[in-house]
Amino acid sequence: MPQRTSRLRTAALAAATVLAVGAPTAYAALDAGGEPAPADRSTAVRGTPYVGTHLYFGTARSDGHPDVTDRQFRDFVTRRVTPKFPAGLTIEDARGQWRDAKGVVIRERSYELTLYYPKSEARAKDAGIQEIRAAYKKQFHQESVMRADEAANVDF
Repeated sequence: MPQRTSRLRTAALAAATVLAVGAPTAYAALDAGGEPAPADRSTAVRGTPYVGTHLYFGTARSDGHPDVTDRQFRDFVTRRVTPKFPAGLTIEDARGQWRDAKGVVIRERSYELTLYYPKSEARAKDAGIQEIRAAYKKQFHQESVMRADEAANVDF
C-alpha cells in the first residue's frame, strides 16, 4: 500500500506541475474574446480578407420539364455568372436533398458554385449574386437557390 500511495502522490505532483506551468502559457495566448492574441494572428493567418459565397443550384424542375442538363448549366454560368465574376469561380457536381414549400423531400443532382471576392467588395457583389439566383430560379423553374456566405483569408 505505501508503494501505491507514493505513485499516486508522484502522479498528482506531475499533474499539478503541468497545470501550473502550462495554464498561464495557454491563457496568455488568448485575449478576452477567446481568440488568439493579435501577435499570434499575424503569424497564423495568411492572405487578404475575402468573402466566400457558395450557391447551390438544384436541377429538378417544378414545371415537369426534364432536369437541367450539364450543357444548360454551363451556358447559364457563361451568360449570367462569368460576366459578374470574371476573376474566377469553382463549380462542383453535388447530390442533395431539401424540403420544398409543400413539405416534400426532393433528392436531386445539384451544382455547387463557389465565388471568392475581396471583403471590401462584398456590398457591391451582393446585387450581382442576387441577380444570378433570381435568374436561375426563373429560367429553370426553381423554388430556391441556396446561398451560404463565409469569411475567408485568401492568398494567391
